[in-house]
Amino acid sequence: MPHVAHGSLALLRRAPDFRRLFLATLGSGAGTYLAAVALTVDIFDRTGSNTWVSALLIAEFLPIVVLGVALGPLVDRLSRRGLMIGSDLVRFAVFCALPFAATPAAIVALAGVAGIATGFFRPAVYAGLPNLVADEDLPRANSVLQSVENLAWMIGPLVAGVLLTVSGPDLPYWINAVTFLVSAALVYRIPSGKLQTVVSLSRGHWTDVREGLSVVRRSRALLTVLVVWNVVLLGNAAVNVAEVTLAKVSLDGGDFGFGLLVGATGLGLTLGSLGAARAVERRGVRLTYSAGIGLMAAGFGAAAISPTVWVAAAFAAAGAAGNGAALVCNALLIQRGAPDELRGRAFTVIMSSNYVLLGLGMVAAGPLTNAVGGRWMWGGAALFYLAAALVAATLARGLAVAAPAHEAARETPEAAAASN
Repeated sequence: MPHVAHGSLALLRRAPDFRRLFLATLGSGAGTYLAAVALTVDIFDRTGSNTWVSALLIAEFLPIVVLGVALGPLVDRLSRRGLMIGSDLVRFAVFCALPFAATPAAIVALAGVAGIATGFFRPAVYAGLPNLVADEDLPRANSVLQSVENLAWMIGPLVAGVLLTVSGPDLPYWINAVTFLVSAALVYRIPSGKLQTVVSLSRGHWTDVREGLSVVRRSRALLTVLVVWNVVLLGNAAVNVAEVTLAKVSLDGGDFGFGLLVGATGLGLTLGSLGAARAVERRGVRLTYSAGIGLMAAGFGAAAISPTVWVAAAFAAAGAAGNGAALVCNALLIQRGAPDELRGRAFTVIMSSNYVLLGLGMVAAGPLTNAVGGRWMWGGAALFYLAAALVAATLARGLAVAAPAHEAARETPEAAAASN
């Protein structure tokens, strides 16, 4: 890991605009995961109802599905920097309002507004990223961003647990509001042209929507991510829903065991995403992608038959490391498989499909977990991962993952000046 850390720090030093994006992602990501726990606890404490918790979770991700289908072209037509700043300011307002929300319905509605803003922010970040770094640095840049998101996912809930015992949900809400304000200030310092070299001209909104669907269908790289990750997320749905049952019932680990499993997967995700750039440089995207998903199959499959929660946690961490590496490959395949003027739509279309499959999988996983238990669900998830790894190896065979031709040939400002 020393080489990975050194390379990441060097990239942050020599690419100041990427550094600003990194810091914005770090701050808002940590605040978001902190607030996500606070929202769940707040709605459950007010209602005592898992139905309201489900409504909250749906409100957080359903807007991403709708946006990807209906409004994805806006990520290419409008200023990505403007969208990101606007999204941050909307989320700032939402979390300033949440301490004053009087009813569960108001909390869910505000969470839905935040979900809409997030649905614009994340695709804009990853669509704009290739314009902030040199193409050879793109795998490491994705690795760094994905790692900081995973680190925020691991740390945020822990901090939230401490704050909730001291102050209730209001303090996490206020802290998260401040992180969005800081994020907006950092993004504002990135020149708009750095995040978007080409502003897509509209040929009519629904024509633009069809173009987004078409670019995913035509591009081998994008189609690979669409098919493979939809299969992976069916496995993830099973893992996420059955995790508490596996820890507390199948492995008799209690609440501590459940926390141990969650923490282990967070650690694995972080380590996997950190090491992904090095693996891509040495082995290429195809092998890193299929091997990462294969590691998910082996790790979560072994966790399903583990004798204790400690052994299961070790295997789950290994499986999650494969997940972290595969997520970096997902971003890289989309970024290099779509031109800049269509990249935002590519991200939103694929994210929409992914969230639909994840939602349907979680709906089915609940009663299935009740019927067969945690071990069988994690074992079934491993089979989905194995199938996805085989599909990834097949679809990505012979796939040359390089920058789109017109972007690879694009002159840097320094080269343009030298040629005049």
